[in-house]
Amino acid sequence: MKPAAAPGGFGLRALSLLLLAILIWGSTWTAIRYQLGVTDPGWSVAFRFLIATLAIGIYARWQGVSLGIGAADLPLLTAVGLMQFTLNFLLIYHAEAYVTSGLVAMIFALLIIPNALLGRLFLGHRLGAGFLFGSLLAMAGMALLFRQEIAAATAGGGRAALGIGLSLVAMLSASIGNLLQASPRAARLPGATLLFWGMGFGALINMVLALILSGAPLFDPRPGYWLSTLYLALFGSAITFPVYLSLMRQIGPGRAAYTSVLIPIVAMLFSTVLEDYHWAPSAIAGSVLALAGLVFALRGKAAG
Repeated sequence: MKPAAAPGGFGLRALSLLLLAILIWGSTWTAIRYQLGVTDPGWSVAFRFLIATLAIGIYARWQGVSLGIGAADLPLLTAVGLMQFTLNFLLIYHAEAYVTSGLVAMIFALLIIPNALLGRLFLGHRLGAGFLFGSLLAMAGMALLFRQEIAAATAGGGRAALGIGLSLVAMLSASIGNLLQASPRAARLPGATLLFWGMGFGALINMVLALILSGAPLFDPRPGYWLSTLYLALFGSAITFPVYLSLMRQIGPGRAAYTSVLIPIVAMLFSTVLEDYHWAPSAIAGSVLALAGLVFALRGKAAG
């Protein structure tokens, strides 16, 4: 794979995109809870990305962006659909049947590590000292933030181990999806075109897998289910994935993955308001360390 251009410095626009992605994705952990129950996770993920694909397609046509692709683009777009929009989300939904969503979120904070390493190996992005030091601070912060979840998982035996394993595979799948979207070949496609086809193939693969594994969909009649589906599709996908793709193209997949470190903190802030979550001193200390890690990791002109 030809090395990609090195990511640029971290400016005001990149900061705005980072904060937008963190705020929206931080709220989706609460919305996903309304998805669990009647409808099989595979169908829920398929509905989410089918709606998101339609929304991105409408936006692209409104903006005059061509959705045309060549035959040579199909392997890349299919791989993006499989890794980013199928395996990633299916495994997250199934992992939450065995471990808490907080622990899954903490595991996804590790996304900065494979994103940075894969970006270095395949895209030629360098790893700055500030990024490495900041990542270590962030990992220490995440361990403090989710100390109780880690302790519960340790005592959970095989079920917890399965949930952690599913979460790790989901995280690695997301990282590969990030790498594919940041590749030189993907950079030739407009962001809307890349995501329209990637999400579309993801929705199709999810539907095929769900039909094979669980049969025809059972429709959940609860308004909360469909409202959460629309929120996840429009805000958590059609808006945020283009924002994240733009962020990766500006600052590289390693630093862009810092959204996964701060998203759990935002999710817990939502939980504080909506679910009466109480912050322990260790959780506060962990959040401070994670934020300090962000400051170090985002400094410098290129820390892919």
